[in-house]
Amino acid sequence: MSKRIYLDSAATSSVHPEVIKVMIEVLQNDYGNPSSTHSFGRSAKTLVETARKSIAKHLNCSAQEIIFTSNGTEATNWILTSLVKTQQVKRIITSKIEHHATLYTVLALEKEFGIQVDFVSILPSGAIDMKHLETLLQQDIPTLVTLMHVNNEIGTVLDLEKVCALCQENKALFHCDTVQSIGKELLDLTKYPIDFIVASAHKFHGPKGVGFTFIRKTASITPFTHGGSQEKGLRSGTEAVHQIAGMSKALDLCIENLEADKKHISALKAYCLEQLKSNFEGLKVNGEATFYNIVNVLLPFSEEKTAMILFNLDMKGIAVSRGSACQSGSIKPSHVLAEILADEDIKKPSLRISFCHDNSTDDIDALIDGLSGI
Repeated sequence: MSKRIYLDSAATSSVHPEVIKVMIEVLQNDYGNPSSTHSFGRSAKTLVETARKSIAKHLNCSAQEIIFTSNGTEATNWILTSLVKTQQVKRIITSKIEHHATLYTVLALEKEFGIQVDFVSILPSGAIDMKHLETLLQQDIPTLVTLMHVNNEIGTVLDLEKVCALCQENKALFHCDTVQSIGKELLDLTKYPIDFIVASAHKFHGPKGVGFTFIRKTASITPFTHGGSQEKGLRSGTEAVHQIAGMSKALDLCIENLEADKKHISALKAYCLEQLKSNFEGLKVNGEATFYNIVNVLLPFSEEKTAMILFNLDMKGIAVSRGSACQSGSIKPSHVLAEILADEDIKKPSLRISFCHDNSTDDIDALIDGLSGI
């Protein structure tokens, strides 16, 4: 097999070498329990709190508002469940193109607590219908809005400014899944009055198994776990110091190189689309005005080739995705594409291609060659 080519960074990203170095150093030298009062514990505690302050600085929020979790799925489950169980939220407004971490949690809460669930309409472009959202918010009922910033399958981008304004006007809480955008876009939480955001380190070249949530100090939430009072008493359990330090380093590197990486990746996406369109007549792009590192395309191939495309590309050492990696093993069509594509197009093969700073035009050329051989 020739060079392996990874074009699936929306599923998970490579761990930056400097992040690995930091994590190894922590594992070797700072193995104390952050709750211990001796020097070993104090050293570990310093690393945790330094990471918290660094992440908060990037988001322009207070360090007290950052809570470390294992991933975005955990954080979303925790926040939504807590708000319904203890904060008198009686209704959730969401969309049918959210990540399953949100959709399945909302449906479970509807079944268990009988809350009202309303789905905001999706425009043919894949964007949220803001007029419909405005109409839904006019109901006088304690409401939580949960909408993702960047869609993980088609890359459509939420108008945060508009949604924040609508939520404030109607006294609704706003939870935003920012898993795909943290580290790839600056997010100033003084500019956007979001109540809760969630993030996973493995999406921005950090380790798997660690993430964080932002909980605005004006918002109230009950503990996720009880025990040793770690994480402000909201998530007890000994902190994974090496994971937290690695995540902080990864975000530092992403922000430091943001403009250069964004320029490079945007050019790659443009080149990829140009090559796809010139080599495959009838190819369509799923979604409009999408995020700079994600492109989802409907290929002009027959239905019977759908199941074999990923296999054939994988045999050539090329990694892409049929949709969300969290559901790529499923034979069901993408729930996201089902909202924006015609019935006859749902059965046809669609690919999600997602880029990072490590990719090059050579990777795109190899993808085009691989697809041409199918």
